[in-house]
Amino acid sequence: MPLLIPGSALGSAQTSNAEPIEFRNASVHDPSIIKDPKTGTYYVFGSHIDGAKSTDLVNWDKFTNGYTTPNNKVYGDLSANLAESFEWAGENDADSKGGYAVWAPDIFWNKHYVNEDGTKGAYMIYYSVSSTYIRSAIGIAVSKSIEGPFKYVDTIMYSGFTDKEAYDRNSEVNKHWENTNIEDLVEEGSIDGVNPDWFTESGEYNNKIYTNAIDANILQAQNNKLYMTYGSWSGGTFILELDKKTGLPKYPGKDGKTKDGRLVDRYFGTKIASGYGRSAEGTYAVYDKKTDYYYLYITYGGLASDGGYQMRQFRSKNPDGPYVDAKGNPAVFSESFDIGVGNFPGNDDHKDIGNKMMGNFLFKRDLGEPGTGNGIGYLSPGHNSYLIDQELGKEFIVTHARFPEQGEMHEVRVHQTFKNKDDWPVPTPYRYAGETIKKVSEADVIGDYKYINHGKEITGELTESTWITFNEDHTISGAVTGTWELYGNYRAKVTIDNEGTYDGVFIRQYDPVSQSWVMTFSAMSDEGIVVWGSHGEASSDQELVKAIKQELSTSLPSTVISSFTLPKVAARGAQITWESSNPEIISTEGVVTRPGYGSEDAVVDLTATIKVGNTIETITVSVTVIAKAEGGLSAFYDFNDGLKDRSGNKGEAAVTGDRLNNTGGQITFADGKVGQAAKFNGSSGLRLADGLITGNTYTVSLWVKPDQITEFTTAFFGAETSNNWISIVPKTSWGNTMVWSHNGDTWYDAVTDKTIPAGEWTHLAFTVNEGNAAFYINGEAKYTGGSFPHVFTSLDAVFGLGVNYWDTPFKGLMDEVRVYDGVALPAKEVQSLYKNPNE
Repeated sequence: MPLLIPGSALGSAQTSNAEPIEFRNASVHDPSIIKDPKTGTYYVFGSHIDGAKSTDLVNWDKFTNGYTTPNNKVYGDLSANLAESFEWAGENDADSKGGYAVWAPDIFWNKHYVNEDGTKGAYMIYYSVSSTYIRSAIGIAVSKSIEGPFKYVDTIMYSGFTDKEAYDRNSEVNKHWENTNIEDLVEEGSIDGVNPDWFTESGEYNNKIYTNAIDANILQAQNNKLYMTYGSWSGGTFILELDKKTGLPKYPGKDGKTKDGRLVDRYFGTKIASGYGRSAEGTYAVYDKKTDYYYLYITYGGLASDGGYQMRQFRSKNPDGPYVDAKGNPAVFSESFDIGVGNFPGNDDHKDIGNKMMGNFLFKRDLGEPGTGNGIGYLSPGHNSYLIDQELGKEFIVTHARFPEQGEMHEVRVHQTFKNKDDWPVPTPYRYAGETIKKVSEADVIGDYKYINHGKEITGELTESTWITFNEDHTISGAVTGTWELYGNYRAKVTIDNEGTYDGVFIRQYDPVSQSWVMTFSAMSDEGIVVWGSHGEASSDQELVKAIKQELSTSLPSTVISSFTLPKVAARGAQITWESSNPEIISTEGVVTRPGYGSEDAVVDLTATIKVGNTIETITVSVTVIAKAEGGLSAFYDFNDGLKDRSGNKGEAAVTGDRLNNTGGQITFADGKVGQAAKFNGSSGLRLADGLITGNTYTVSLWVKPDQITEFTTAFFGAETSNNWISIVPKTSWGNTMVWSHNGDTWYDAVTDKTIPAGEWTHLAFTVNEGNAAFYINGEAKYTGGSFPHVFTSLDAVFGLGVNYWDTPFKGLMDEVRVYDGVALPAKEVQSLYKNPNE
């Protein structure tokens, strides 16, 4: 049957499908939001001294310059200004060796703060510095201007200290507690001596109970009281009251217990969440006058794109707790989680604790739908802040997010939230685009929805949308069944069979894929589980089948060398079945078996049968499968005749700028390992011929002589897409000289035990044989392993020397670059390339 949208739903600019909205994005990790009352401008401050501002929460512009020093826009002379904090952690030390680690600030306007000149009022930044997963510190800097520069005040909290002289790897910092502020606090009587429980029997830091001192958040409580919540992983999250005039903590001084049995520590304060090494960080607490609740947000999981980062929610009537979730689970983890001192990132036994606000999701764009691409969704959204905008009368959750098939790239996202019947804030499905909630009718709500259930899992897996229908008789059919109800103008009650009831709102939001305003719902259950729905486009069954056929005719590849996906489901749950004219070459699952070497290419007709309701139609698409080619040398760049490919198989290399996909650089030549070498100036690279590798068996061999060794800089780079690539890297902090790869879903690290030297020639070779990888340094296999990802699945992958899409370019010399396609050289031949570079 046709699915119709009533005309009443399209009555305003917000709900019309007129002009597409362009979003201007910014990359700020761990965003802390504040609104400047003078200008109405919104600011987010984040890790790595990044920040952005916006006048509408839709378009963001950066105003910071990262770790630049001495002219740092936020901290001025960074090293000098924060020197006292850096004495403990965060500058050229341990995990921050060669740079800085200034993380997760919270920005706050304190009208009570007394400045050095006696005036009152200042913007206060509570920042973190860190050198290991437990050795960190929190400091304070202040400014009368919201954009800074901010002047250092004090370092107020330390972690990772020991009861003995001790040093971390790549560090000269003595971790003894006397090198923190604890000694001064004891001498002045602010705390009652050193707590022996801070340490293990061997004198190490007891991080199963006590925290990593990062991720500060300032809470404005009732009666103008100020508090700081803070802490990451390890021992959990704590809270301390602050002196309003100085911003400094009011340390408890003595140890104790809360009425409900939670830890009160003389130095760290009162424990309010997590503990025992479980994932939990990025706390943000906010007081809501309307509900008289303090809401506490905290992020579980690991922050990388495959780490399952996700925001959880608790609340309390008191700033220092106890905080509980919708089921009444306490935010502080029980002693049953105690399995000893240390971090246990694999544990997910705390997954049922906390309302899960948002995890990995994808509103999948199915065949036949408007727009392009795979859809819209997030990976690892987390470390949020929260804004109650009194002027707008709206509330927002503000987070950073990564994105499906886009690696570790992250950006700020703002979602409007609405409280359910139990006064729990629930985020809406799409990023904020200026929408305001309005009265809706049942006719607006009826129809097909893409459906997401965020569940309670802590996982890197992606939850993809399924299709459900809100029927006229108030039943739900499709991927789940149940009933729906519209009440109170825009309130939503969604009951799912065998699950429970979810309460929330219906609101029209902007879908950036279809570039139109669509009806959505967002709701939370009594167990703290969030579900979302996004209305699909209205069309008849016949119109949908026509759209599916049209897209199939253009979206299937015309030429292939590897397996591909044949879609089985399309928009609104339409079913597709397949027939192949030659299933031995292309199966009905899309599995490709190439004709052997010397055979003709094979042309296969694939016939799709599409069924929507009672409408059934077919379409046939022809696909050519390229026969296997004889393996051998694909290209050889020896630079003795400029940038030509000496093998004669490919075109010459092209000079790039500081990225593989731009221009404007310069490559010169110098004496090489053999004859002449290419000289890279640190801001240029080479793009080699496309299609050098066309399968899962290959070899790359090259000589490099770096002038300098910089993190993540690539020597050889090959990419099917910006999210499917391999990179031979002279240095990373975790793997030395290594091969690094990403195949769209997972990372692969072929690590070694050494970092190649600067100023010397080194031979590097990497071989892959149907997923079995080997990486050689100077003829010696430094890594061997299986399950290497299949990256090169087409005839036109791109390749480069010295540059990729993201990192600092290579500076130094390269020579004798050989790429073999279809051949994984054995160890003996790799050693020959090393020992006999002239041959």
